[in-house]
This record gives sequence, C-alpha cells and structure tokens, in this order.
Amino acid sequence: MAKLATRIRTEDLLKMSPNRMVAAVFDETIVVLQEAKAAIAGGDIESRCNAVSMAHELVGTLYLCLDSERGGEVAENLGRLYGFMLQRLHRINFDNDPRIADELIALLQPLRDSWLELDRLVGTVAMPGTTQTAATF
Repeated sequence: MAKLATRIRTEDLLKMSPNRMVAAVFDETIVVLQEAKAAIAGGDIESRCNAVSMAHELVGTLYLCLDSERGGEVAENLGRLYGFMLQRLHRINFDNDPRIADELIALLQPLRDSWLELDRLVGTVAMPGTTQTAATF
C-alpha cells in the first residue's frame, strides 16, 4: 500500500469516500500491471517482478478487506475473482507473458468503473432528515 500513498497525495486520499478509495486501489493495480508489461517489453526482469509484487499486494489487500457478513454473495464472488487474479499474477513472472497482465486489466477495469459508479450514485442519494448521503441498498 505504500506505493499507492506515494502516487496519490495523502490529503487527496483522506478526502476520498470509501468507494473512491477502492477505485483508487484498482487504478493503482492497473498502473502497476501496465508497468509489468512495459518491463517485459524492455527485458527488465527486476522491474517486472517489482510491479507484479505490488499488484499482488494490492489485490491481496482488496481480498483481505472483503466483508463477507455485509457483502454476502457479492463479497463471495469478489473473493473468488481476487483469488483467481492472485493465481494469475504469478504466471506473469513465470511465463514472462504480458497477455496475462492484459487479461487481468480487462477484469479490473469494469470493477473499477463499477466502484466509481457506486460512488457517484451514493453521492446523489440523500439520507432522510440529513444532508449526508448514503447507499440505499
């Protein structure tokens, strides 16, 4: 997570909603997977390994933050997806294959977009009797 804090200013991170923070983790994961692809193209094994390790840490963080009690079936499905991603990440290093990074980016992008949409929707739903906003589901 340390790398995420260096790419996003701390004061910006502290102002983010929880949904936007999750989207930021997806953003960072996509960026490091793109770095892994660039490292493969450049023959830079150390940078590839570092990028894959950071992606593994970020996806692992997403996995560990799942709340199966409150998230129910959605959290269960995300847990399976994150587990799959964690397994595939190792193959990037083992096979030195940028297509695996592309595959994972293709899985991460719609999830990122969904969290941003959720953040937008939550921001538009006012709680009765207050000026605060909250999700209605």
